[in-house]
Amino acid sequence: MSEVALVSPPQYPPPETPSFQPLYQQIKGLLTQRLETGEWRPGQAIPSEQDLAAQFSVSQGTVRKAIDELAGENLVVRRQGKGTFVATHTETKSSMFRFLRMRRNDGQDEYPASELIDVKRSRANADIGRSLDMKAGDAILILRRLLRYGGEPTVLDEITLPAALFKGLTKERFDAYEGSMYGFFETEFGVRMLRAEEQIKAVTADPVTAEALRVGMGSPLLCVERITYTYADKPVEFRRGLCTTRSHHYANTLS
Repeated sequence: MSEVALVSPPQYPPPETPSFQPLYQQIKGLLTQRLETGEWRPGQAIPSEQDLAAQFSVSQGTVRKAIDELAGENLVVRRQGKGTFVATHTETKSSMFRFLRMRRNDGQDEYPASELIDVKRSRANADIGRSLDMKAGDAILILRRLLRYGGEPTVLDEITLPAALFKGLTKERFDAYEGSMYGFFETEFGVRMLRAEEQIKAVTADPVTAEALRVGMGSPLLCVERITYTYADKPVEFRRGLCTTRSHHYANTLS
């Protein structure tokens, strides 16, 4: 009796699951594209929900849900009786505290005085390249800034930016601007800071930092490293802040 070879059936890859986005998510994506291209500028009112619903041929409820998500991500701001506006870093001091996490130990909000020490041009090393999605050797700007709370030096920042996005940034140009640094980036260069990721660790003060913050060399400091993103999750800032905790602490709300 001859043997019959058993042939295994061909193996096919599992069928792909069709990608599906709820309609409101599709509308949210279209609205985000308009924000990214600058069709609506920071602080400007966007069309009403009724007008947007007509433009996209969807229900007003669908548009409302899309805008609710944009508001939850701080891309737009609803104002009772006035409409919905593109969020801006230049609006009020309360909006500035979204990225400013240092608080007085008595719990009071206090906006610091900012002194830009210098602006230097340099080239990205491998670590900065990875953080900012750049090639090693690409042009960068390095800003050093001192924040004073109640006149006391509290935070020494080193801020690294892709030079291509901030052409013409000088210390003189920043000093002439009245407002926050993120407001400056938004107004002068059209770069909106939308979200940030931070790492926090303990370090000791080196001689330069100790002199700037008026602490003893080797004093404990809080080191906050931040990568900030604009639209399409593009990283546009690497920041390293060295902070004293004599009368302040780092505050964060988890929800």
